[in-house]
Amino acid sequence: MEKALKNNNHKRLIIVSRLLFLAYLIFTLYFLLFAESFGRAQIRKDYSYNLVFLKEIKRYLRWAEYSDTGFKMMILNIWGNIICFIPFGFFLPLTLKKIRNGMVVTIITFAFSLIIETFQLVLKVGSFDVDDLFLNTVGGIAGYIVYIITRKIFLEKRKKHECKKICKK
Repeated sequence: MEKALKNNNHKRLIIVSRLLFLAYLIFTLYFLLFAESFGRAQIRKDYSYNLVFLKEIKRYLRWAEYSDTGFKMMILNIWGNIICFIPFGFFLPLTLKKIRNGMVVTIITFAFSLIIETFQLVLKVGSFDVDDLFLNTVGGIAGYIVYIITRKIFLEKRKKHECKKICKK
């Protein structure tokens, strides 16, 4: 009986995790491709791109030194790109058992970011930026680290709980 309850709780957790991951993916795609508040509704005349690694990051860091607006833009761009992809790196291994290797999560995070950046370029609703690829991938790695820590804590708690049950008998 107890094992059946555990299995049901585990299945519910998987379903909820997958629904949250799906909601995150939909929100992220909307936010990065269609959100009017980020100028995504305005289609540019020309393609916009940056292929020079760290060029935009350095520019945002320089702006941050000169004004509050520059500082806010730096936070939004640099930290926003990282934070936006933390859930991706967390939910990917949580919801898909076959993807629990850090290198695989990193590659898939990079590929997902590359797809979004390419769509921004092709649809002319943003710019293709290699710095965004880097920052998004860093965010995915951070999310994976949070997943590893969370999993370790959860497994240790479960081990202690099972040990207490055995010791009571």
